Amino acid sequence: MKFLCDQMLGTLAKWLRIIGFDTFYANNLIDDEELLKIAEKEKRIIITRDKELVYNAKRRNLKIILVDTTDLDEQINMILKEYKIDEDLFLSRCTLCNDPVKPMKKKDVKGKIPNRVFENNENFWYCSKCDKIYWKGCHYKKMKEKIKK
Repeated sequence: MKFLCDQMLGTLAKWLRIIGFDTFYANNLIDDEELLKIAEKEKRIIITRDKELVYNAKRRNLKIILVDTTDLDEQINMILKEYKIDEDLFLSRCTLCNDPVKPMKKKDVKGKIPNRVFENNENFWYCSKCDKIYWKGCHYKKMKEKIKK
């Protein structure tokens, strides 16, 4: 499943990436016309709070989800009612750039992360685009609980 979140839904875009959905996040430099072109070309479902964008997307027969709440939990629930989670994809994308992350050997992260993180974790993932290393820290359990809720 591929989504496109407009600039009003940055936190939702991050959570969709955490869940494992391929999610393009539009910054404020991308206008509505460009968003529509990206959604059309990449076959993405547009998620927005912008009623004018909804109108223009419908005119082009693009799939759209109108989010009518500012509550993040309600936004996530709205998406997950329609689109199911693939547990294998959870934490498979970079939360910053959306690129897939790849497993990284523990020996290769030594000196690149805090020592206590290195000592307390065995599995690591790496985004080559952002040069960011991920691991399942104490926040992992909280994220899983939030999604389950």
